[in-house]
Amino acid sequence: MTEAAASLAPPRDAFCLAQRLTAEALGTALLLAVVIGSGIMGERLAGGNAAVALLANTLATGAGLTVLILIFGRISGAHFNPAVTLAFLLRREIDARSAAAYVAAQVVGGVLGVWAAHAMFAEPIWQVSARLRDGPAQAFSEFVAAFGLVLTILATLRFRPQAAPAAVGLYIAAAYWFTASTSFANPAATLARSLSDTFAGIAPSSAPAFVAAQVAGALAAAALSRWLLRPAA
Repeated sequence: MTEAAASLAPPRDAFCLAQRLTAEALGTALLLAVVIGSGIMGERLAGGNAAVALLANTLATGAGLTVLILIFGRISGAHFNPAVTLAFLLRREIDARSAAAYVAAQVVGGVLGVWAAHAMFAEPIWQVSARLRDGPAQAFSEFVAAFGLVLTILATLRFRPQAAPAAVGLYIAAAYWFTASTSFANPAATLARSLSDTFAGIAPSSAPAFVAAQVAGALAAAALSRWLLRPAA
């Protein structure tokens, strides 16, 4: 496996499942610590200016995600996201047993990352978000966000694999601003963020629509990519 194809592709190096699951859990935990922690910091420093808080949250998340993909890409593929794992499962590039284990590791890691962020900012560890993100526009935004994320990953791996970490980080940073939902695009992150009553949280009642839309977006992107990224005969 070349260095250029190291990130977000299914891992081909000799790492056992336990190593890959640890990478997925740790990477997702650090990602959620970045999302929640930067949201808290941004809100505290912004003096009530939501745009400034969102900008801080955006920059930290995009940069952190890029670094995490570079760190863990050669071990697990650096999915950190059940929607991404689902896309690779549909492409038969990861087996069902490993995919299920990946999703479990991502969910557990996400929750631990949220709790770590709370601890760093002296927030109560156990929280439930009251931040409602309801309505068809929000759900459609998550469909678009997940669709774009999965298509970005698959197309970049097809044409410019060495650029995948930067492409994913930049897409998420952009999608924070062009989607009404601020681009969660990740079922594990959505569930974890429902346990944080902070700037980046989401009420548990809003989470199911987000997760459903994210899965639908990933499925649509995976289906389209099978035709779009295949050269003509």
